[in-house]
Amino acid sequence: MNQTDTAVRPILDMNAFDATQASSNHQVSRRLNNLGAASVLFYRQPIEMVTAQGCWMTAADGSRYLDFYNNVPSVGHCHPKVIEAVTEQMSRLNTNTRYLVAVVDDYLDALKAKLPDALANVVMTCSGSEANDLAMRIARKVSGGTGFIVTEAAYHGNTALVTEVSPSAFRHASLPDHVVAIPAPSALVYGNDIATGFANAVRAAVKTLAQRGHRPAALLVDSIFSSDGVFAQPAGFLQAAVDTIHQAGGLYIADEVQPGFGRLGDAFWGFDYHGVQPDLVTMGKPMGNGFPMAAMASRPEYLAAFCEDTGYFNTFGGNPVAAAAGLAVLKVLEQQGLQHNARDTGYWLQQQLNQLAAEHHRITDVRGSGLFIGVDLGAEDDPTRPDPVYTVQIINRMRDAGVLIGAAGKHAATLKVRPPLCLTRNEAQQFVDALSAALTTD
Repeated sequence: MNQTDTAVRPILDMNAFDATQASSNHQVSRRLNNLGAASVLFYRQPIEMVTAQGCWMTAADGSRYLDFYNNVPSVGHCHPKVIEAVTEQMSRLNTNTRYLVAVVDDYLDALKAKLPDALANVVMTCSGSEANDLAMRIARKVSGGTGFIVTEAAYHGNTALVTEVSPSAFRHASLPDHVVAIPAPSALVYGNDIATGFANAVRAAVKTLAQRGHRPAALLVDSIFSSDGVFAQPAGFLQAAVDTIHQAGGLYIADEVQPGFGRLGDAFWGFDYHGVQPDLVTMGKPMGNGFPMAAMASRPEYLAAFCEDTGYFNTFGGNPVAAAAGLAVLKVLEQQGLQHNARDTGYWLQQQLNQLAAEHHRITDVRGSGLFIGVDLGAEDDPTRPDPVYTVQIINRMRDAGVLIGAAGKHAATLKVRPPLCLTRNEAQQFVDALSAALTTD
């Protein structure tokens, strides 16, 4: 067993409420009593939410919050078109996938139209964890390998198999021998030639796996590297790493749970942003705008090879209500031009954040694409040193100012900017103003 980098901050601990502290809040105590050690709440003072609309959420005390954290309601909280589609389908039929129901294949056809032609088979699941689990099993079957290469602060889900390839899920455990974590594609690590450096890291990981007696099954990466701190530029750098894993006999699994469905603005998928062809694609969270659904897309021959040994059936995956929600999301994305809005509003927002960085030395970098942006925060005495404590302070100051934001990155010192795609420029300005105020409150 190889030890994970102890500097990696567990994803569930980033800006989490400290459950060891006594709380006089009845709702907090109730949650802790119900979920125990598995309870995860945000902020030093957790919020009881009661309603939401568009980019806004409303708490039980009437406070309104601008949501810059949650990428699940990608087309906006409680979008009326999604609600209408789900309600109408639920009122008529919801059952498992052993029956022919037109809306299911209507959705699959619409989704496949957004995917490379080679990925002609789509298996519906309920969560991104299930989708990644299935993709990993298929990769093992097709490649004949057992090893996986991921980035060092990656998070891909919470099944037993997927947790093993999610370094940021670990608090004290270690990665198993068949998993090698490499640094995220950061200029701080790889210099100006990120493509070559990242590909070389993949090549070195293949050698490490070989030394441990494992052939590579797949390179599994979130195409925006969100848990690692959001790394998108330069567009296209991923191709060299994909070529490297293919040369080693492994597959490339594109985890699109975070970057997919138009969030990056310039491309509908993260792999499209890099101009690469994945062997398997997984997707989830934003698919149903809050309705739990996910999927894995595969080449037919890969899925057929897997199913020769192991059948696959998911009772709730791809149910008619999920399909109705997913189809409504695709229509809203198209009809309301939300991918274009992500590109235009995201570009404007990055410009404002870069101007803010020029005024506040503790912002050390701004990067991303569309409405997926990472903002690094550094220490007062040495801005080049990540400052997770200060990052938590900023997050809670913004919470107090009515803006929700979260942390990411190996050191939990990156603000993860990820609002709904319906964000207006006025709302983006409100975020910039709140961040500026939080940075000047020292």
